[in-house]
Amino acid sequence: MRLKTALVTRGHTQPLKDGSIRPQTCEFEFEEVPAIIQAFRRMVRGLEFDVSEMAITTYLCARAYGKRFTALPVFPMRAFHHGAIVCNTAANIRVPKDLEGKRVGVNRGYTVTTGLWARSILQHEYGVDLRRITWVLSGDEHVAEWPPPPNVVPMEQGKTLEDLIVSGEIPAAIGIQVDSPTVRPLISNAAEAGLAALRERGLYPINHTVVIRDEILQAHPGLGPDLFGAFAEAKRVYVQRLAAGRIEQPSRDDGVCRRVLEIAGDPLPYGIAPNRQMLEAVVQYAAEQGIIPHAVAIEELFPPNTHALTA
Repeated sequence: MRLKTALVTRGHTQPLKDGSIRPQTCEFEFEEVPAIIQAFRRMVRGLEFDVSEMAITTYLCARAYGKRFTALPVFPMRAFHHGAIVCNTAANIRVPKDLEGKRVGVNRGYTVTTGLWARSILQHEYGVDLRRITWVLSGDEHVAEWPPPPNVVPMEQGKTLEDLIVSGEIPAAIGIQVDSPTVRPLISNAAEAGLAALRERGLYPINHTVVIRDEILQAHPGLGPDLFGAFAEAKRVYVQRLAAGRIEQPSRDDGVCRRVLEIAGDPLPYGIAPNRQMLEAVVQYAAEQGIIPHAVAIEELFPPNTHALTA
């Protein structure tokens, strides 16, 4: 069985991409997608892959609207999001609460994962009332059926979020990169703030999961555990190399994984049990922010025969 697959090449997925680690029941047939968000959309709207990496909030939203795929408790991308919020230096934004009553840009869609985690930081760490902000989007949503809340609006055509924040037309934005003296991070020392949240509260946000078409899972019940095992073994090899300092030309992500390794151990835990806190958080925040209609039980999100698996 060959499975058409979209997966970003990282240190912990490279053994799967180069074939040095293989599942027992199938073979991956990888399609290299220029930007993985394109695969998210193609999977949500057309089920174009058998197996696909997917943003965790896209998955939650897609499940709420009946899309026919199910995630494995495998999380190939995690990130800290304190640095995702930037503001214009002339906008008189001294503290996050100053965003209330303002228009704040969001790169691409409201349901993107970076936006969810960044808004949760504003709400739960800094007491910001998210309902008092108008969220201005630079794109649309992967799940076309999702109805935006009243305070979520599209950006004016012919402009970019980068232009709007540099000019001061909007005071702040989430998820954009701007090299300008008029733009600064809202939260100072953001990288250390993220690591401090990990040390103090176990906050280690999940960005991506891996989904499989339901039709294939139903036809091959053992596929979920088999693929979980392959991802776990590829990750084990990577973490061993990371711990031993044997990563040649480490990337920024490798550097973050190394810091997490020093603080919390495994930088990429797989399975429900070691990730329950973050899974419950992302479901809670998705419900609070109107991305899903209501919270769901974590076990509903993954195949039953993967519930006890950890790696």
